[in-house]
Order: sequence, then C-alpha cells, then structure tokens
Amino acid sequence: MCVACSERKTDTIKIGFNIPLTGDIPKIGEESKFAAEMLKEDINGQGGLAVGGKKYMLEFVYEDNESKAESAVTAALKLIEKDKVIAIVGPNSSKQAVPAGQVCNDNLTPMISPWSTNPDATKDRPWVFRAAFLDPFQGPVAVDFAMEQFNAKTAAVLYALANDYSKGLAEIFKDDFEKKNGAGSVVAFESYGDKDQDFSAQLTKILDAKPDFIFLPNNYNEVALAVKQAHDLGWKGPFMGSDAWGNSELMPLCGDNCIGLYFSTHYAAAGATGATKEFIDRYQAKYGYQPADVAALTWDATRLVLQALQSSGNVTGRLKKVREDLRSAMAGITEFEGITGKMKFDEQGDPIKCAVVVRIDEAGQFVFTKSVCP
Repeated sequence: MCVACSERKTDTIKIGFNIPLTGDIPKIGEESKFAAEMLKEDINGQGGLAVGGKKYMLEFVYEDNESKAESAVTAALKLIEKDKVIAIVGPNSSKQAVPAGQVCNDNLTPMISPWSTNPDATKDRPWVFRAAFLDPFQGPVAVDFAMEQFNAKTAAVLYALANDYSKGLAEIFKDDFEKKNGAGSVVAFESYGDKDQDFSAQLTKILDAKPDFIFLPNNYNEVALAVKQAHDLGWKGPFMGSDAWGNSELMPLCGDNCIGLYFSTHYAAAGATGATKEFIDRYQAKYGYQPADVAALTWDATRLVLQALQSSGNVTGRLKKVREDLRSAMAGITEFEGITGKMKFDEQGDPIKCAVVVRIDEAGQFVFTKSVCP
C-alpha cells in the first residue's frame, strides 16, 4: 500500500484492530482477531471488497493494547500515523476504548468498538461508533431481571474501581435499583483495585449486609475469582452478571461455581438460528470452541465499516478525505442487520438494540432466557 503518498493508488484496504492480545483479558483479543480473520478470508476469497466498481483486497493490522488504557492510546496512534489505516476496530473494553476513542476523534480517524458499553467511549465524539448496547440500558435490564427472577428488594455490588466499564455500570445499576426499591436498598457497594485477586474483605462486608443477590459487572476472569471466594465464605444466594461475563474462558475458570447463574449479554450462542448459527458453527469448526459475544460483535463492527466503505465509494484518494468520507458513510447508516441483532443508530453513533439474558446451564452453555428491547 502506498501509505506515504498523498494520492493512495492501491488495490488494498487497510483496517486496524486495537485489541488485547496479552494482559488481563487476552481471550477477548483472540476472539476479535479470529472473527476478523474469518471475515477477511471470506471477502478476499471472493477477490476482495467491491467499492465503486472495483475489488480491493483487505489487509488487517492487529495491534496489541495489552488490556491497558495507555497501551490502547499508543496502539491507536501507531495505527493512525504509522500504519495509515482507514479505520480502527476496537478497543473492546471500555477501559481502553474511552481513551483510544479520544485519540481517534482528535486525529479524525473512524473508530468502532465492538464491545464497549460505557457511554463515554462515543459521547461527543463524531468519529467514534460502537456495535454494542450501552450501560444505561444494560444496568436497568439487570435490575429488572433480578427483581423479577429473585424477588430481590436489596442488592450488593462488587466492581473494579479502575475499569470505566465496571465502575460506570455499577453506578448505573445502583442508581436504578435504589430508584425502584428505595434509598439504601443497595446494602453494600464494594470496589477493588487493578491487580487485586483476593476479594474476601469486600465479600465479607457484602455477606454481612445480607443482600438478596450480588451484582458483578466485571470481566470474566475476575468473576471466576469473586464467585468462588463468595461461595467459600458461605454465600448461597444468587448472582447477576453483565456482558463482560460472556467469554469461552468463563467456565474453564469458574467451573461448577458459575452453573445456574445469569448475566445480560449481546447474543445467546446456544439455540441461535439463521446467520448467527452459521457464524457460530463456522467459528467453532475453525477454532475449536464456541464464540462469545465479542467475536460476533467484532464480525458486526467490521461489516459495518466495510458496508460504509462501499457506500462512500472512496478508498484510494487522499487518506484524510478517505477517512472523512468513511465517517460520513458510517454516520449515515440508520439500520443494520447484524448477527447480534438488528440495530439502529442514534446521533452519538450508538446502536439501539436488544439485550439478552442468559442462564449458564449444567453443561456450561449460555442459554437464552429472555430478550429485553428498548
């Protein structure tokens, strides 16, 4: 690709991926990369992406953000300035997507996060989009389900203080739960630090408060630790989780401790139909395990970029203009049929779409329980 030229005469479309291939949540990065590679193979196998009457081969550049906010910023700058990508898919976790989104917006480069649900990732950033629902929607979904399923009148929350996603969702949940059940109905609101692995002090306070259930808006690796430690301390009550639970590593890490638990997420792999089932079956056959929501969301997010490129019709002019045209085309997508569901976009670049609540069954499968739509 003629990345240094003012006029980009090329038969290749270069897209960056800002994903966690190492660090705390490497499985998230792996699933994003695998889904992207599967899509790229499909399109390149057909001779490329048709734009303006010509076909262009896709080139994907994967940059490891190490599951860190500062590394996500560095990765974004490298993809924008050195690799000269047209657009960036990722970061996934809000902890990385919020700061990286600022970088992309400042540098006038389209970014779409597959998995980030914190509103700040896209707020007042016309160059930043997402494929996931937002936490102001997800929080009340968890509240309503817990009140209905567990007849809960009181709740406790354990969250990660340094994670924008976990902290933001915890606060949204608390506000909504107390609005519906009265002030003080969240009887314990405990946090932990970035590298903490022992939550027994916080969980002891939670158990002493005797909540009807515990809400854990945390990444799957931390959920496995928290649930086991709570059980070891004698907790026999229910948990409710959020979309960051939805990973193929959850059950290998959590085992029997997580059977029977519920969490809100973007799609249910077990029992999927149509294009969603086709994606899941192909992914499982190719990579040996069932894809979690982040893989399906990466597929949708990348397809949104490709659809917008086809609409813009410009991939070979000046890079600044190519990015501008792509951003306008992405903002112009009003509705999209994804494998994680149908979505419409608001003025912030956020999709309005349904959430799914799943139950972890005895085989460790994430089984559809109910759908909740805006």
